[in-house]
Amino acid sequence: MLQRFKARLEATCLRLGVPYPWWLPLASAVLSIGFTLAALAQRGALLPPTPLALVLVPPAVYWLQWIITGWWMSPWLEAVIVTGFVAVLLTVPTGPVADFAPLVLVVGVAEVAATLRFRHAAVVAVLAAGVLVWSAARTGLIGTPVYLVSLVLGAQVGVALRWQIRALAAERENHAITREQAVSAERQRIAREVHDVVGHSLTITLLHLTGARHALQEDQDIAEAVEALTEAERVGRAAMADIRHSVGLLGSGPAETQPLPGIQDVPDLVERTQAAGIDVQYRQTGDLSIVDRTHGLGLYRIAQESLSNIAKHAPSATATVLLRADLDGTRLTVRNTLPAGCVTANVHGTGLNGMATRARQLGAVLNLGQQGEHWVVDLIMPFLGTDPTSVCPIRTVMS
Repeated sequence: MLQRFKARLEATCLRLGVPYPWWLPLASAVLSIGFTLAALAQRGALLPPTPLALVLVPPAVYWLQWIITGWWMSPWLEAVIVTGFVAVLLTVPTGPVADFAPLVLVVGVAEVAATLRFRHAAVVAVLAAGVLVWSAARTGLIGTPVYLVSLVLGAQVGVALRWQIRALAAERENHAITREQAVSAERQRIAREVHDVVGHSLTITLLHLTGARHALQEDQDIAEAVEALTEAERVGRAAMADIRHSVGLLGSGPAETQPLPGIQDVPDLVERTQAAGIDVQYRQTGDLSIVDRTHGLGLYRIAQESLSNIAKHAPSATATVLLRADLDGTRLTVRNTLPAGCVTANVHGTGLNGMATRARQLGAVLNLGQQGEHWVVDLIMPFLGTDPTSVCPIRTVMS
């Protein structure tokens, strides 16, 4: 029941356009009713009850309406009613003691300032100040200047609360947008990972299966067919492990301990491509250990996508993979011969766009395109510490 009460209070605040926590309107109501009871007690109107105690009827009706319907009356109308019954209370002086009745006006002004526009709070504050000045002139209300200053402070507190809650709501919205953007970016990154893994692995697996079929149909070489099928199975299992790791990043469970591939795995990648029947040579210079894991993963995926494209579009080509890493930077070059009559006008496929995105994330320059009778993918990554935003992510070279 308490939770429903809190939720109902906050829902009511939301309908007024001010998403305050439940305890703020409750605290305001407790203060207002408490000051009213204290003012009545000062005037001896509670025990035994006198007609003056009827000023408790408006707050009771107000809360009864909310309990039954879940709706509050307009803060503007509430302020007018509060000002009216406080004026009635002030017709009965309390003598030479501080009066609690004007404090009800202070709470009322703060409520209006916290829920409505500033001009509404100003009008209510002027109306309340008029009641206090009238009471000072008619009944000799003591401490009128203090009460007038309290009205101003109440209005200021209400305005500050309203602006603070609006700023908090805007900040929460910005955080939600930022979180959605981060989730979207992570999903795109994982999609690229899965694309690279599946594309390369399926291509290599199909080449092995094709080799096995040829070995059985044309050469009747069972041993060669079994070797090709075994290699296809190994590549498939490795791909499934990579896919599980990448997709597992979408879950909320603990991360797997299996490391992602890096630049040191490029030689193995070339060996698997060679085993699939692609004529590809690998040359390496420099110290690969100076490349961190994040940049190494990006380089590996670009090499993987390049070799996959060769296997899919030019399986009979001769290819070379050159990898250099030193303090001047890292350079990956994948070059392959083009089949006769190959058209390379469209250089913006999904895989190439994925390589361009990775190059941008690495802060590298990616040159790709036809150079004479070769197709070249050339990635140049400056030494770590270069500002990624200061370099061009992709260039298309055609000749």
